[in-house]
Amino acid sequence: MANIKGGRAARKRDRQNAKANKRNSVAKAKLHDAHKKLFKAADAGSREEAEKKFKEFVAGLDKAAKKGIISKNTADRKKSRAQLKLNKMAAAAAK
Repeated sequence: MANIKGGRAARKRDRQNAKANKRNSVAKAKLHDAHKKLFKAADAGSREEAEKKFKEFVAGLDKAAKKGIISKNTADRKKSRAQLKLNKMAAAAAK
């Protein structure tokens, strides 16, 4: 509970914060899982599967950034690193 006198508004704010915290935690967990699945597919070398997982991951990042769960810069950084991983995989396959 917040470190303020327990008025009605404070109790409501605590309820809202708890609800938002749970919603944000679930969204971040989904992003984390999508990230792991993408990198696992990329490490396995399955290009089609990795590209499919990449699209899902990017969509999740964009939604989370739009809702304010993560910052836009964080989403952009994660997308960039994932794209680099796919590009390296494609370059290795081309050799």
